[in-house]
Amino acid sequence: MAETANPVRVEREGAAALVTLAHPPVNAISRAVAGALLEALTAAEADLACLALVLTGDGDRYFSAGADLTEFPRDDADDVTASVDVTQRLEASRLPVVAAVNGFALGGGCEIALACDLRICSENARFGQPEIKLGIMPGWGGTQRLPRLVGRGRALEMLLTGEPIDAARALECGLVTRVAPLADLRQEALALAGLLARRPPLAVAAIKRAVHVGLDRPLEDGLRREREEFVRVLSSEDAREGLSAFLEKRPPTWRGR
Repeated sequence: MAETANPVRVEREGAAALVTLAHPPVNAISRAVAGALLEALTAAEADLACLALVLTGDGDRYFSAGADLTEFPRDDADDVTASVDVTQRLEASRLPVVAAVNGFALGGGCEIALACDLRICSENARFGQPEIKLGIMPGWGGTQRLPRLVGRGRALEMLLTGEPIDAARALECGLVTRVAPLADLRQEALALAGLLARRPPLAVAAIKRAVHVGLDRPLEDGLRREREEFVRVLSSEDAREGLSAFLEKRPPTWRGR
């Protein structure tokens, strides 16, 4: 499958970066796309004026159909690692990441959406992990993140049957937080990202760390991590500003320190 000149398109919308998978015809995740995604995320994180990120797909049918199967015969562990790096970097990013799922999110495409902090989708969206139908299994986090989001039973049904679910089912089981008309999806995602960008960045990053680290550990360990993050944030300039602004009945000005 030939690569487009720019398989990942990056635009700025206020304090949010809009990152678009642009690898026709199905926005498959090739080595080049995975590398470009990592580059886009690195650049967004390095830009201190960037405070949120929206990830979507080009067109009106595919968020991403997953791994580029034309590259699979290589059986190269480095290719798998690069794509896992994308999901882990999305999850660990200081930025709140919103997936705007504009159609099919299948296989690795679904796994990339799972690694985002929030997911909203269009009415024509479909989510699936069809790897079982190819005699393989998810390798970018699907067996771990999907059960954490929708529960073991629903996740195993998707993973073992390989059958996709529609937008209504995704909303019902908590895979997405809202469903929008396709024509409105990008603006709704950017509006949500804009809201997140107005939140104090230190607290946003701390909440992400507390949730992602705590969910993988016993409750006592998770609570300990939450207390550590709370104490760290409480001693920040932003915390002092937030409390002062509340008492003085004025909007806060966040400094990120």
